[in-house]
Amino acid sequence: MLRSALTLLLLALLAAPAAAAERYPARPIRLVVPAAPGGGTDIIARILADALAPALGQTVVVDNRAGAGTTLGADIVSKAAPDGHVLLISPNALAFNVALYRKLPYDTLRDFAPIALVADQPNILVVHPSLPAKTFQDFIALARSQPGKLVYGSGGTGVGSHLAMELLLLSRKIELVHVPYKGVGPAVTALLGNEVSALLSTFASALPHVKSGRLRALGVTSAQRAPALPDTPTIAESGVPGYEYGTWYGLLAPAGTPRATIERLNRVTVEALASPKTAERLLGQGLTPTPSTSAEFSARLKSETGKWIRVVREAKIPQQ
Repeated sequence: MLRSALTLLLLALLAAPAAAAERYPARPIRLVVPAAPGGGTDIIARILADALAPALGQTVVVDNRAGAGTTLGADIVSKAAPDGHVLLISPNALAFNVALYRKLPYDTLRDFAPIALVADQPNILVVHPSLPAKTFQDFIALARSQPGKLVYGSGGTGVGSHLAMELLLLSRKIELVHVPYKGVGPAVTALLGNEVSALLSTFASALPHVKSGRLRALGVTSAQRAPALPDTPTIAESGVPGYEYGTWYGLLAPAGTPRATIERLNRVTVEALASPKTAERLLGQGLTPTPSTSAEFSARLKSETGKWIRVVREAKIPQQ
């Protein structure tokens, strides 16, 4: 009888997680955005929330928790109950911050369960039209002829527009003076006013000015040419093989979330991104849907973390 009771107890314990996964979600889902309302991460979160809610049969509530370079919101999710009811939508700052901060309140690769990549946005290397550089190769030649004299702007020290530019400069072994601004918007304004000579900008922020002729596009950072600028070559095809950078966004859960829950969230996310309605909304914001498996996202997060640790170290960017 004791053996039978123990067997029944063991079977019950094994069945409990599966039963919980079948009932998932049992209540509204909280989607934490580690950024202020109105930015790219917030826009993606709201589009995704609208798509996931009917598929999961529960409301998906967007919760903006900006602060500390996205680490505040990420920390909240890392310490949440691992039952799939608190999720994180994060930009690639999740990978940057490992290199930029001496001490994080969580372990990026240990404390999260990647669900799926959601979207990607290419960047553009743009210069002021007065700069005597018509092509990317002209720009490199000009920078080499005036080491340490050309000035480039960014959206701030340690953000994507800074780190991706440093990666490019390191690959060509050239030096430019860095001027950080409080966001890509102010950096674009500075470039329009000829306060700086160059900027690696998000696609959406620079494209209107490229089309109006107020800025000159020298190269896009994606692997393929951007449909909106088909005549602008990629930086990779302009002489930097393998160079690729995009602002990616991914969906994550706390580590320890049941595998069945992760798989269901991945499935409904991939299906949502394949929906013409959701894809159209993302494309309208200059974003490309990038559905992936959980394993693919895990591999990318690990790879990106290692890459930016190297860039920060080689560029001698001080840790915070």
